[in-house]
Amino acid sequence: MEDRVRQFLEQHHSAVIVSLQSDGRPHVARVTLGLVDGKLWSSGTQDRLRTKHLRRDPRATLCVLDDGNAFHWLGLATTVRILDGPDAPQLNLALYRILAGEPDDVNEYLQAMVTEKRLIYEFEIEKAYGQF
Repeated sequence: MEDRVRQFLEQHHSAVIVSLQSDGRPHVARVTLGLVDGKLWSSGTQDRLRTKHLRRDPRATLCVLDDGNAFHWLGLATTVRILDGPDAPQLNLALYRILAGEPDDVNEYLQAMVTEKRLIYEFEIEKAYGQF
């Protein structure tokens, strides 16, 4: 990952993800992103439409937004790996700590991740472009 891409991702966490429906039409959703140990992650759930789309076709495009400057953005062509094993609650905790710090009650947070059937989308960046 280029240094300037990494710097942008470290400072900007709001994005729009584009996944592909079975008929090829794009499906968009607003997501939050974070770099965890140099890997780009977002949280999702087992029952989200984008999870269904990404299981069928792991290609996704991200548009990472600069909330302070509408003309400053980063596009990323990616392939997504879904991390939904027994360690998914701990992975979500690692992402939360990057984005928001320490939860008030770690055990309560981990239980919520299990109840919500949370998983992690891990993005392999193939191409970066934009006004960043």
